[in-house]
Amino acid sequence: MSQPMPEQPQSAASAAPSVRLANRDERLMSPWTLGLIGVLAGLLGLAPWLVTGAQLPLQNLWAKEVLPAQMPVSLLPLSQYELTTLVALMTVGGAAAGFSLRLCRPVRRRAATWSAAAGVLAVQGAATIQAFSVVRAGLAPGPASDLYSAGLLAGVVAAVAASLVALFLLASRSPGRVALGVGLMAVPFASWSVEWFVNLSEVGSVPAVVPTLAHWLPAVLVGTALAWCGVRPTTRILVWIVDLALLWVVPALFISVNYVFGTRVYLGDFDEMAIMARQIMAATLGPAGGAGPLVALALAVALAGAGTLEVRRRFKAGTAGYRTLSAGE
Repeated sequence: MSQPMPEQPQSAASAAPSVRLANRDERLMSPWTLGLIGVLAGLLGLAPWLVTGAQLPLQNLWAKEVLPAQMPVSLLPLSQYELTTLVALMTVGGAAAGFSLRLCRPVRRRAATWSAAAGVLAVQGAATIQAFSVVRAGLAPGPASDLYSAGLLAGVVAAVAASLVALFLLASRSPGRVALGVGLMAVPFASWSVEWFVNLSEVGSVPAVVPTLAHWLPAVLVGTALAWCGVRPTTRILVWIVDLALLWVVPALFISVNYVFGTRVYLGDFDEMAIMARQIMAATLGPAGGAGPLVALALAVALAGAGTLEVRRRFKAGTAGYRTLSAGE
């Protein structure tokens, strides 16, 4: 009687198809390609400013009086009146890179994310160096100019850091982290979108509907992201809380920055600026600030979307179970 053949261990070649099957949605991309994605994303973030011709805004501390058309080219709109615009231009670049990585699904996600981040940093770093070189060359010498440049540089560095945070959140495999990234970027993205209309339109010809849409867009983005994220596991409820809090606080922060740094009377008087900032923040965060309807809309969109997705999931599960029972009969 013949002896049964001993079982052969599964070879690496035979196991390879299962590995490829598990990673069938992921792509092998070179670091250069990923870096190029970061470069293009960084340029996309700066695009609303670059399409204007990128002439430096008029400066209060400029060494000599010039017309706006005589200002030098600057890759960033460095001005105390453009601080929130700087945040939008920088952070959208990082967010675009993170979103692109999520669409491309590269293998070795962490290394891929760092490669894309290097591309974004290359663009933003080069733009920062060029812009500050131009500003420093044209400002009148003195401590006021030094303080002005240092303050702008601190703001740009903070914006670059926020850009990297957005990149890593949106490139994550975790739906919760992606939803946090959307919550962080909702207001800057709306501001960035408005810049396109403002910069490409003639003075005073921006359609009245644009500010209205920009006001409500962050709530729709946050609500959609939370609906997609869901509440399972229950720790994602924290994501809902944080995103809704960001939707409440970030618009107020943008308004406060524009008012405080856009007022020349108190510029440099840090005590008065701090008092004004507290007053404006208190007003914009209060009932009259308009944050309540935004949060309510985002919550309504999130609940409606999450409920719809849950019904769909249960319907699919029920249909699959019915088919299994039918096949077994």
